[in-house]
Amino acid sequence: MLTVGDTFPAFNLKAVKPGPAGLNLKDPFVDISNESDAGQWKVIFFWPKDFTFVCPTEIVAFGKLSGDFADRDTVVYGVSTDNEFVHANWRIHHADLKELTIPMLADIKRELSAACGILDKKEGVALRATFIVDPDGIIRFASVNDLSVGRNPQEVLRVLDALQSDELCACNWNKGDEFLRPAA
Repeated sequence: MLTVGDTFPAFNLKAVKPGPAGLNLKDPFVDISNESDAGQWKVIFFWPKDFTFVCPTEIVAFGKLSGDFADRDTVVYGVSTDNEFVHANWRIHHADLKELTIPMLADIKRELSAACGILDKKEGVALRATFIVDPDGIIRFASVNDLSVGRNPQEVLRVLDALQSDELCACNWNKGDEFLRPAA
């Protein structure tokens, strides 16, 4: 699996547009690449499969925080190995995903998931991996959960705040807390 300090892989994937545009069946898709949103931080999170149980809870939670991420010059991309048509259908038929404010990227060839090293060996789907990538394309945070355990998007936001502070941050540090200062 790629880790902190590695360059996030190049990619170019079809995505379901965020918000109401993603529900417009005449034009629901957009291409998103590693060069999209240049100069911004990126949170890229992967989920195993659409139409499952744990995945929508995470996707919705990331979506609800999209404004908080945007306030930090950060875009959020959600990715799975399902295709863009499956993503669009899921958005249309899942009440909690209808107003989703982040794009859903389709890694149907599994190229990005494989390049990140996060394909489940048994199931062949993406693990619940999360990457925070700085504006230079360098991974600054990486985590992965078992397929059965959802992650905490609020914790990802907390870590982003710490990374963007460029300071020493203690365990459980939150934005506005004191930074650690080495003794002189």
